[in-house]
Amino acid sequence: CNTETMALHLAEISLAVAPGAHAVVLMDQAGWHTTGKLEIPGNISIIALPAKCPELNPVENIWQFMRDNWLSNRVFKSYDNIVDHCCEAWNKLIDQPWRIMTIGRRNWAHGS
Repeated sequence: CNTETMALHLAEISLAVAPGAHAVVLMDQAGWHTTGKLEIPGNISIIALPAKCPELNPVENIWQFMRDNWLSNRVFKSYDNIVDHCCEAWNKLIDQPWRIMTIGRRNWAHGS
C-alpha cells in the first residue's frame, strides 16, 4: 500500500463512474490516503473517516472475518506460503458477494 498504488486504484474506480456522475469514496486516514501527493480524479471526492473509528469502516470487519475463518491459528512456512494463503482466502471471499454485503452492513445506518 502506497500513494502510487492508491492513485491507480482511484483511477480504476474513476473509469467505472458513469458519465456525468460523481463518486464518493470513504477512506480511513492511512498516510497514502491523506497525502497531498495523491492524484484524485475529477469525478471522485474523498471523505476521510475519523481516526481510530474502525466501527465506521466496514472493511475492518472483512479483514477480521478473513483472519477468523481462514488465516488465524496457522504457522506459515515461508513468505510465499503467507501470500498463497492470503490469496486463497481473498478468492474464497470474493466468490461470496452476499457474505461481503452481510459483513459490511451496519444496522444502525439503516434506522431501527
